[in-house]
This record gives sequence, structure tokens and C-alpha cells, in this order.
Amino acid sequence: MRYNLRASMLLSASALLLSSALSAQTVPAEAQQRIQVAETQPGGAVPQRDQFVEELNANTVTIVSGNPNGAYLYLAYDMSAVLDDGDKLRVLPVIGKGGGQNTKDVLYLRGVDMGITQSNILRYYNKTGEVGRNIAGRLRYITRLHNEEMHLLVAPNINTIEDLAGKKVNFSDIGSGSQVSSQLIFEALKINVQEVNMGQADAFEAMRRGEVAATILIAGKPTGAFAKLKAESKEFRLIPVPYSAALQEDYLPATLTHEDYPNMIAEGQSIETIAVGAVLAVFNWAPNSDRYRRVAKFTEALFKNFDKFLVKPRHPKWKEVNLAAELPGWERFGAAKELLAANTRDQAANQDRLKQDFARFLTSSAPTETAATMTNQRRDDLFRKFLEWQSTQR
Repeated sequence: MRYNLRASMLLSASALLLSSALSAQTVPAEAQQRIQVAETQPGGAVPQRDQFVEELNANTVTIVSGNPNGAYLYLAYDMSAVLDDGDKLRVLPVIGKGGGQNTKDVLYLRGVDMGITQSNILRYYNKTGEVGRNIAGRLRYITRLHNEEMHLLVAPNINTIEDLAGKKVNFSDIGSGSQVSSQLIFEALKINVQEVNMGQADAFEAMRRGEVAATILIAGKPTGAFAKLKAESKEFRLIPVPYSAALQEDYLPATLTHEDYPNMIAEGQSIETIAVGAVLAVFNWAPNSDRYRRVAKFTEALFKNFDKFLVKPRHPKWKEVNLAAELPGWERFGAAKELLAANTRDQAANQDRLKQDFARFLTSSAPTETAATMTNQRRDDLFRKFLEWQSTQR
């Protein structure tokens, strides 16, 4: 798969980033030694320790993501690749467990500014109560991200999701978004299964031994783990997840195609499934705090440079992102809300100017015609000429 090479690099880099992020209040030993040595040099103008630490951390943000099986890690890396300029803004992607644990990390883990999670996470933690009360008041979202499709991989003797009743089903790693959503989905469908938790590679081996009937991964397609499987082995196969009424409040209909998994799905065929939205979440920092300021700076850079995420080599899931999309049950991060409001005002002002300019152009170019007598073709021709004329006016 085209992301495997980058994944191996990210695994190594992210471990180092997490270490540095969680010890942001201290100066690395090597840096301390360099400062001490430089301070002993005659006439050496060097920053003091406090200044060094402040400058190092003033414009740095961290994003806890996921593992290479899903899209979280790649999107976090993309945000670093596009937005991190090494000076005015540093973006550190951190490998995480997935949506469930990422939410806990955003709420409680020192050094974590943002995290990628799933849109149904508020419902899950309101139900369990394990992260405390009023989670909706403590979390904000910067933007809704991509859709995460449910991949239900089963043994040969399983034909429908209902056939899993009473059997062992892998809900993926503990703390992952797959685990959280799988619990909610099977509860909504009233299908009782025996939940087990392991990584996808371990689950494949458990299925080969007949210990597990199915494994679930909820992640943006195509996923690295499932792309490696081959249908001709006849060991496993993907089956549909019907978009039933019980799932329509929190999920969307989705499709897995041959183009997504050419080794698993025959050409011209597709498999219907469901999807949940991914979310870039942040703690509800006080607007006058340093943490708010840094995340606000990141948010402004993300919105300003969003077009850069829509071209290669960025992950194709960026094309599903709509920065203005609302997320029911969530409240938007203050800085993101202000940026969208300003953009809306600018668009409205631009539309007003466009109408005024077009009216002025029509007056000079077609003074004897009116809107009632003008054909659509004539109006389209005039509008094209207007756009050419407008480019010469400013």
C-alpha cells in the first residue's frame, strides 16, 4: 500500500515526539550542555535557559492520532508536513491508541493539545461516565474530518452480522475508536457477542486458528491492515453492515469497493457498510490561556492552508473534509468559530460587491436590455464577459 513506507517512518518519529511533548517543561540534556558551553565562551551572546524553553514551546502543539492501520496517523502527519514551519508553528504528531483513548488523553494527559476521535464519543462516555461529568462542556471540536468506514471481516461460516450472535468478535485494541463504536453498534442492533480485544494482525491469526469469528476495524478506507489480505485465500471475507434504522442517528451509509480493496472485492462489486465521522478535538481551554492561543494559531494556519491538503501526496481522505460542517451534539472551538464567522462575512460582502459590479457592467454593456427580456444564454455570455472585465478593475 502506498502509505506503508511513510507509516514505518512515522512509527519511529512519533515515539520521539511524544517523549519531547510530555517533557516540554524541561530542557533536553544536550541542549543544556550546549547552553552551558556557549555561556562560558568570551563574548558569547546566548539565550538564557528560561528564554530558550519559552521560545521552544511557545508555538508548539501536539496532536495525538492512531496507528498505521487507520487514517489518523497519516492525517496528523499531513498537518505537520503542511503547517509546521519549524519556527512560527511546530506541529508534533503523536501515535495514539485511537478515538477512545485519544479523548482521555486530550482531557487529562499533560502535553497533549489536540486529538483525533470519533463523533459518537460523547454518547459513549456519557453512557459509561468513566471520564467524569459534562464531557460536552470540556471538549470542543475544531473541524469534522473524514468518514471512517466499518470493516467487518469474518470467517467463511459467517454470512450476516446477525450470525455473530454468541460468538467471539474482535473489537480491536482497547481504547480504540473501533472498540468504542463496535460496542455502540452491536448494542443498537441488539446482537450479543463476546468481545475480545487485540490488534488486527493478531486477530487474523486468531481467526485462522478458529478462536475468533470476526474482527472489526472502523477506519478511513483503504486501511493498511486489510489492504494486505487476499480474497483468493478464502480464509476471510468482508460482509455488509446494513444501514438499519437503529444506526441512522449516529452513522452514515458507506460503501467499500474494488478500488478500495482490489484483493478482497471483485471488480464491479461493492459492499455496503456504515461510517462514523472523525473529529479533530481539543480541550475547552480558557480563551486567555497560552494553550488556547497556541491551538488558535494552529487553527488559523489549518484554515488558511486547507487547499494544500487536497493535493498529492496528502491523504485522499482530506477531500471529504468540510471545515464549515456542523457536528450535532458538539460545540466548536472558539477560534474556529470566529474564523468561520469572519469568512461568512467576507463571502457576504464579496457577493454584495459582485452583484453591484455586475449591475454596473450590465448598465454599460446592455443598456437597452432588462432581466425580463434577457435569455439565460445571453445572461451567461454577459456574465463571462463581466468576469473578464472585473479582473481588469482590481
